[in-house]
Amino acid sequence: MGVLAAETFSRPVVGGIYHYRVHWDGFTAIERDVRAMVADPRWATLPGPAREQAIAARTLVTPDGSRWLFGAHARWHRLDRVDGRWHLSAPPALPRVRSAARPAPPTSGVPHLLVPAGPDFAVDRGSTQAFVGPDVPEGVTERIRELVVAHRRLGRADFPLPEGVFRDVFAADVAGTVAAVWGTIMWCAYAPAFDGNEVLLSMFGEFLARPLPGDDWVRWLPPVPLDALVALYAERMLARPGEAGARLAGRMAGLVVETASVLRADARFRLRADALLAMAGPAATRPWLDAPAAQTGAVRQAWLARRPPRLAVATLSETSPGEHFRHRLYDLVEALGHVARSGADPRAVAASLLAADIAAVTGGATAGVVPLLYPWIDDEMRRSLYVALTDPAHPLRGCWPSSGALPAALAPPGRDAAAALLGAAYATGLAWCALTGTTPPPRGFPVSSAVVACLMHERDDTAPGLPVTGEFHDQSESGWLFHT
Repeated sequence: MGVLAAETFSRPVVGGIYHYRVHWDGFTAIERDVRAMVADPRWATLPGPAREQAIAARTLVTPDGSRWLFGAHARWHRLDRVDGRWHLSAPPALPRVRSAARPAPPTSGVPHLLVPAGPDFAVDRGSTQAFVGPDVPEGVTERIRELVVAHRRLGRADFPLPEGVFRDVFAADVAGTVAAVWGTIMWCAYAPAFDGNEVLLSMFGEFLARPLPGDDWVRWLPPVPLDALVALYAERMLARPGEAGARLAGRMAGLVVETASVLRADARFRLRADALLAMAGPAATRPWLDAPAAQTGAVRQAWLARRPPRLAVATLSETSPGEHFRHRLYDLVEALGHVARSGADPRAVAASLLAADIAAVTGGATAGVVPLLYPWIDDEMRRSLYVALTDPAHPLRGCWPSSGALPAALAPPGRDAAAALLGAAYATGLAWCALTGTTPPPRGFPVSSAVVACLMHERDDTAPGLPVTGEFHDQSESGWLFHT
């Protein structure tokens, strides 16, 4: 988060009161102070009530009466004035709002779940960029290619393609090892929207059963669930008794670990790659580790239990679709930070763009979707979402894409910003669809599709988008992948 105004402040004095001069940014000041406080080794030794009091003393109030605190997950939370709950919520970006914020501890304290324990502040969130514009680095793609080549014919009798999501992607005679590499890529990707020319996809062309969903410019891919990766490992353990099954399972887990280790060099994969390394790494070095869990169908739980607390946010899509949606919407607000330069509120713009996608995907039948999202966003965002959906004359409707393009006022200032907006918009779309049980559109959401136009002339490659190459085993409609 950039500093929007030069600020100076003193350390808090008795009662948690801050002294500040006229030029200050309350949000930047408090965030900096909380980060330093939590990083202090003494923080972990403080009793819970003392930590709660310290965070409460650093709560901000903005002129409209909104109350904010910087806490768990190293992110901001806003107190809902309707339901009285704290919601994960990206902070205001407008300088006049940030400079007018003042410390004001809440009378009721803060929930202990919002008080940072420490580990969650150390996480590297990586990048929200999609894989359109900046290509995956050549060093990463070449190492992945080497893994595919080395494992593509590795004993199909020992590593058959399991039933489920991978059977819907690959031809039946493809080895499960190829599926393990693909599945790891898709699980680790922040937002699996890929350039149609992306080498990381084209190397799988010969294995695919059908064309990938999307068009010549972008492949709009769904994330692979952790269950699918776990099944590749657990199924091998159950397929053979004793040591033989453990050996096969260990090799499969080892391939997942190798792939994740390569991917983490790209910031767009890093957060989830680190989580996968923590979960699958022990299974690769000690293949028998999950044998008892395999017998009871609890391998997924065993893997999640090995994820360190600081990486909890990386697996929210598996453990809490609602919290996952909150974090993705937070990312979308941050990716829209550039609109504050023209006086627009990124929070309201994000709510409007969310409304645009919901209206388009549901065909206007939003009643079955929106009530499921309301509990996960604060009252201010709920109001913006509501008016954008229900009032065609409201100014927020001016944020909606028109003729497949973003309004000029929302255009990102450069390639990196556009790639980040594309990734955050697509990830938010997938998140609300997962939360509400909605099928994502195979040709992309309107907002993320509109952002693509901002990137076509700034891609790393210069040729027009081409289909993923390879000899497909079936030529059915590309929407298949979202209907499994």
